[in-house]
Amino acid sequence: MIRPTRPRGRAATALALALLALAGCGIPPTDPGVAGGPARGIQRPGADSHTARLIFVGSSGPQAVARPVEGPVDAREAMDLLLDGPSAAERERGLFTEVPPMSGGVRVTATEGAVDVYIPMKASALPVAAVSQLVCTAANADIPGDRPPAEVDVRIFEEKRYPWQLRCGDSGNAYPTGGSDGPD
Repeated sequence: MIRPTRPRGRAATALALALLALAGCGIPPTDPGVAGGPARGIQRPGADSHTARLIFVGSSGPQAVARPVEGPVDAREAMDLLLDGPSAAERERGLFTEVPPMSGGVRVTATEGAVDVYIPMKASALPVAAVSQLVCTAANADIPGDRPPAEVDVRIFEEKRYPWQLRCGDSGNAYPTGGSDGPD
């Protein structure tokens, strides 16, 4: 004759005791609390939202920043924002710029799928991170031709030399495309 086993009854008792312990865990029920004001920075349905994508440098290398702006930002406006440096909030996050102040200014022109950046110094004198900041910020601006940033040709003209032709990689680092004479 087969006898019924007891473990089934013990398992049911153990489960009942566990549920009872959880129900009486000592945390009293509460009413909803005050959570603060409404969320900010979330786009309302149907509202246009624009950001400028700037490249700064952090402890792990190039880092993209999306800054809220009033409308689309062309390459000249993006370069102006980059040259102004990181905002206070961006600096608090550990971001900085390797782009030095450039006396004489920077000129920027954009054509279909390309941006020309004229700098008043030798590009080879810039830190590699600064070149990436210039190239990737320009490539991420509103450029005629609607190419993705990785397909925008950025030509950096230095003094009176041939341009460096670069593109922005997915990691925020610039790389040469072979279409320029490059540095001396």
